[in-house]
Amino acid sequence: MAASELDFASALAAARAIRRGDVSSVELTTHLLGRIQQFDPKINAIVTLTAEAALERAGAADEARARGEWWGPFHGVPCTIKDSFETAGVRTTAGAPSFANHVPEADAGVVARLRAAGAVILGKTNAPLLASDVQSYNDIFGTTDNPWDPSRTPGGSSGGEAAALAAGLSYLGVGSDIGGSIRTPAHFCGVYGHKPTLNVVPLRGHIPPPPGGPPGYPQDLAVAGPMARAAGDLRVALEVLGGPDDEAGAYRWALPPARGSRLSDYRIGFVLDDPFCPVSSDVGEVLGKAVEALRQAGANLGEGWPKGVVSAEQFATYAYLLAATFAYLLPDDQVEQARQLAMRQDGSIQTRRAQAWTAPHKSFQSATLRRMAARAIWQEYFRTHDAFLMPTAFVTAFPHDHSEAPPGPAVGRLDDRVIATAKGPRPYGHMFFWISFATLTGLPATTAPVGLTRDGLPVGIQIIGPYLEDATPIDLASRLADVAGGFRAPKGF
Repeated sequence: MAASELDFASALAAARAIRRGDVSSVELTTHLLGRIQQFDPKINAIVTLTAEAALERAGAADEARARGEWWGPFHGVPCTIKDSFETAGVRTTAGAPSFANHVPEADAGVVARLRAAGAVILGKTNAPLLASDVQSYNDIFGTTDNPWDPSRTPGGSSGGEAAALAAGLSYLGVGSDIGGSIRTPAHFCGVYGHKPTLNVVPLRGHIPPPPGGPPGYPQDLAVAGPMARAAGDLRVALEVLGGPDDEAGAYRWALPPARGSRLSDYRIGFVLDDPFCPVSSDVGEVLGKAVEALRQAGANLGEGWPKGVVSAEQFATYAYLLAATFAYLLPDDQVEQARQLAMRQDGSIQTRRAQAWTAPHKSFQSATLRRMAARAIWQEYFRTHDAFLMPTAFVTAFPHDHSEAPPGPAVGRLDDRVIATAKGPRPYGHMFFWISFATLTGLPATTAPVGLTRDGLPVGIQIIGPYLEDATPIDLASRLADVAGGFRAPKGF
């Protein structure tokens, strides 16, 4: 087998080819390094390449196989890591100029586990400043383009991972997600991404928070998770990445099996639109065809929000908690200014953020109680249903927009941006609406590619599953590929 026959194969298919001896890890790694040299200049997805170390690791993988040793499910498979995860001996910046020369001494938890599973790490993929945007650009490495249309963003903050996978420059990636940072790039680039159940995968070694500080565990919203070109890779990668960190090793974690073994086993709810955040017609058309394909294949489908879910209220709780998560970034000398801004009660993004940043702890506790109440509502729904489908975002990949608001107390860089649609401009913050429900509740959610718009841009559907039952949305994503189509390669790669 020529290595080129595996350009857009799954990570598990590549591992099987190595194990059978159809191709060596060195051959496959060399081939991908050649593809990176040829194609990455078009998209700027891989910003730190570790070619020498990758070839050395690939050689060791081949020698181990010759001795009859097998390191794990991704033995010898070339993979990439988002630049927000610390990687021993490799420049790790999180897109921040203040960390431009940061070279960690130890691997982040997910990096160590991926290595232990046999992966060959090719390098680091681009992300926005401190993983804080739904686009991927920064002052160190510049802009990552979408392989489907270089004038458009691949999404963020795991946009480099999604672009590299779509372009056939990596077999598996690891991203992080607090505001759709795995799911939105997967949707924009036509690949698979999984946001795991909260705290199943350790975030130790992720930036932010700044390196050298506390590990920030456990989390209220943020997760780390896999990205791939096939749903099956997500499941195996999650089994590799999941489980308590070394500091919490007194318990064990095991991934429960999927609830179904065929589509007709699944009881699926769905909502494809909402008045608070209407979905553009091109996205809605593709999603509607995917749901109909499931119906024709025998899945049991029911439309409508779960009983008790008030979408605008759950989104508001998520937005408050998301802002509160980053309250530590407010300089001490600007706290009083932020308090004055919070008193305006004008409903603006700036005011709501200032309220979240300066409210008493009682308010945060109240929001946390609402978060847990929302999880209980969804879990009650999953007593009678197995999965819930919804959009990942209301639009496809949009054109690059690097405009930023002027600095000030409790004012974000992105507040003044809008996204153009056929029915007029929409607030940039609406990008967080459809991803908010799984993040707020800590539920697992898989984004799976289900087709292209008439303009040829990918659309991914979001599959939410029951708490701690990550295999269920991943399995449904895999079965959905059989009836609605899965990954397809962009032209020119």
